[in-house]
Amino acid sequence: MHIRCRPVPGQRHPVEHATSNVIALPTAGLFALHPTERHPVLATPGHAVFLSCGRPYRVSFPGCIGDECITLRLTPEGLDRLLPEAMAGDGFEEATPFARALLSPAAVLARSLLERRVTGVAVDPLEIEELGIGLLRSALGAVRPLDRPRPQARHVERVKEAICVEPGRKWTLAELAALAGVSPFHLAHVFQREVGTSVHRYAMHARLAQALQAVLDARLDITSIALDAGFASHSHFTARFRACFGITPDALRRSARGAQVASLRKIVTARMAAAA
Repeated sequence: MHIRCRPVPGQRHPVEHATSNVIALPTAGLFALHPTERHPVLATPGHAVFLSCGRPYRVSFPGCIGDECITLRLTPEGLDRLLPEAMAGDGFEEATPFARALLSPAAVLARSLLERRVTGVAVDPLEIEELGIGLLRSALGAVRPLDRPRPQARHVERVKEAICVEPGRKWTLAELAALAGVSPFHLAHVFQREVGTSVHRYAMHARLAQALQAVLDARLDITSIALDAGFASHSHFTARFRACFGITPDALRRSARGAQVASLRKIVTARMAAAA
C-alpha cells in the first residue's frame, strides 16, 4: 500500500493495533511510532520499521510535516519463507514485536522505485514482486529489536528528528548538540554507538534520500534539486549522489522513465543481495 499522511496541528492519534505483520518504508517526511510502554521511534526515508501483528501502538508527526510511505504486509508463512532462521524458536513476531532498520543505499533506491511503480499508471506485477521481495529481504535482514532506551538514546532521536525535519539545512555538530542538551564530543560518540554511523553521514543520507524523490519526480532540473537539498553545485550533488546510490541523478532519471528500467531494477536487486 501507498500511504500519505497530512496531520492536523495538535491532533493526538489514538492507539491502534496492527492487523498483520507490517514493514513501513517512509519515502518522504517522517513519523514517530509510540509502542506501548516504550520510547518513541523515529521513522525517516532512510529507515524500515517492523510492527508485529496485534501489537498496540500510536503515531505522531514531529514538525507536523506528515509523511508518505510504502507498507508491505506479511503473513507468518511469508516471514518463514523469507527469514526461516529468524522464525525458529519463539518466532520473529514474538522476539521482535517492534524493530527498526537503517536501510542500505541500494534498499533506499529500491524503495523509491517500488513506490514509483505502485503509484504509476502502468503496473507490472512481476516487476513489483521482484522489487518488493528483494526489499523485504534487505529490510528484514537488517532489523534490530527496540530495547528499552538508555538515556543517551533520547539525545540521538532528538538529533535525528531535527535533521529529518530540515534535511537541506547545513547543520553543525554544535547546533545539534545544543538541541540535544549535550556536548558535541558526547553527541558524536553516542550517535555513532546508537546508530552505527556518524552524524555527518546520517545527515548526508537524509539529504540524498530527500533529493532521490525529487530526481524521480522529474519536475525540477537537477541543479535546482541540488541547491534545495543544500549542495553547493550540480557537480557536488552528482558526485555525492553517485557515491551513495551507484548512479548519477541524470542517469537514474533517464533509466526510471525509459526502456532501461528493467536493467536498473536488476542492478538494484543485485546490490541489495550483495549488501545482505
